Amino acid sequence: MNGLLRCSRYAFGPNRLHYCGPDQNQEILAYIDSNTEDPGLARLLRGFQTLYPYLKVIAEANEIADPFDARIVEAYWIGNSLLDRVSKRALYNHLIEDKGLKKRIGAKLFNEVDSSIDAHALPHHSFHVFDVWRRTGNLDDLDMIEKLDSCRISSGVVENSSGPFVTIKTRPLRYFNGKLTLGDSISKKITRSFEADIDIEEIKKGDLVSIHWDVICEKITQDQADMLERYTLHHLNLANKTI
Repeated sequence: MNGLLRCSRYAFGPNRLHYCGPDQNQEILAYIDSNTEDPGLARLLRGFQTLYPYLKVIAEANEIADPFDARIVEAYWIGNSLLDRVSKRALYNHLIEDKGLKKRIGAKLFNEVDSSIDAHALPHHSFHVFDVWRRTGNLDDLDMIEKLDSCRISSGVVENSSGPFVTIKTRPLRYFNGKLTLGDSISKKITRSFEADIDIEEIKKGDLVSIHWDVICEKITQDQADMLERYTLHHLNLANKTI
């Protein structure tokens, strides 16, 4: 799958809930439904003020001209070896200069984020969720744990698919003994609206899929699922040092 469309599938879930990006989710959905891309889609995705700067950081570190290159998109959402080429200084500068994070959350909280960077945090979506985004809310609030779980990219195996309902075996995010962790696998039922889901007729039992805000993004391989879990656990471990 090419980079622009792949990126739009992951970006659509939070965008339809008005969490991220410009208020143009119907336009993004139209591109997904028609399986087409053009400069207009790139312009829409560049409007995501969290997503796009991370893609640029990864692209620059790997000397890849297009931030929407499929390899860059995979690195940010799923994870791959391109992340390891991003220096601590590049990630730090991104958070200071592109996001103005120190001014937004204050020096004390930013120093905690900086400690994760020093411990080899990477510009993966899980880093942003667990180390940056969580500092905008109260971790002890059950609702916040649910939001963190929805915001991270998760994976699971389709157990059943019937009409608008899909049951997926997946590991949920838990908060136990003051730490974030991935729990034992559970069966999670997702209710899909036909106007807002991707490849709805193609999902079948046994498929491995990625999920973002209860939207199935794409089918993935076992290697990709393993890579996603690897980077997720890495950033959970870093985040737990400052909880």
